[in-house]
Amino acid sequence: MTAFAQQNSAPTGDLQQLIQPGATLQQVSSQFKFTEGPAVDKQGNVYFTDQPNDKIWLYNTEGKLSLFMDKTGRSNGMFFDKKGNLVSCADQNNELWSISPDKKVTVLLTSVDGKKLNGPNDLWIHPNGDIYFTDPYYQRDYWTRKTPDIDGQKVYYLPKGKKEAIVVDADMKQPNGIIGTTDGKFLYVADIRDNKTYKYEIGKDGKLNNRQLFVSQGSDGMTLDTQGNLYITGKGVTIYDPTGKKLGNIPVPAGWVGNICFAGKDRKTLFITASESIFTLSMQVAGIN
Repeated sequence: MTAFAQQNSAPTGDLQQLIQPGATLQQVSSQFKFTEGPAVDKQGNVYFTDQPNDKIWLYNTEGKLSLFMDKTGRSNGMFFDKKGNLVSCADQNNELWSISPDKKVTVLLTSVDGKKLNGPNDLWIHPNGDIYFTDPYYQRDYWTRKTPDIDGQKVYYLPKGKKEAIVVDADMKQPNGIIGTTDGKFLYVADIRDNKTYKYEIGKDGKLNNRQLFVSQGSDGMTLDTQGNLYITGKGVTIYDPTGKKLGNIPVPAGWVGNICFAGKDRKTLFITASESIFTLSMQVAGIN
């Protein structure tokens, strides 16, 4: 594990109440092609994807790195359901997968109105089991098609146990990062191409209401801490308080930051997927996931 010099990764802004005093960014490994989709289980272990290499890796609470699964349907964004299944945006065939602890795959969704999805990118699971996911179009070299089947890039809602997804926001240029609050009342979605992140109220019917611009910054992935601060990714990790005030930025030297979550038994380790690398940072505040 490599610690980066403080001058190369010094956080900017008012972050001293969030980061452990004296903590620096730790590079765990740089052996990957493009890391994405970190998801934390009930014990605090993190599963993440090396998307171009079609693998899911495990970083456990003891700091050990191991391969969890090969041939993952090109899994990208992931999130654990309450039963311990790893729900994945598997964009090889533009599907949603549920991967059990023993690696059994159940395909949850294959199409919308008979048309292939663009390529599910990131998802969040509501406390009641409903799934919200983003469906941008990024042309993959492993696809035979060159154009999308669906008109537009949208945000969808898949009710628990159902086979039909419902559009909950069609007014997006390229939706990407997504995260909801633990009480199930609010959802954040980033429109990465339009460089905006929105906040919604989640209705009792599962639909999204009262869309509000939260910050004029897009994001590839995102998470929340227990204080309600929003962590968004791209050029490092940028943190906003619940009112949308920018608290600061954590520079990450490996280039583009794809996604983020809180890990560890106490959920106080910020786990960062950044291009070919993964990083950790010790925090004072815990994450919600």
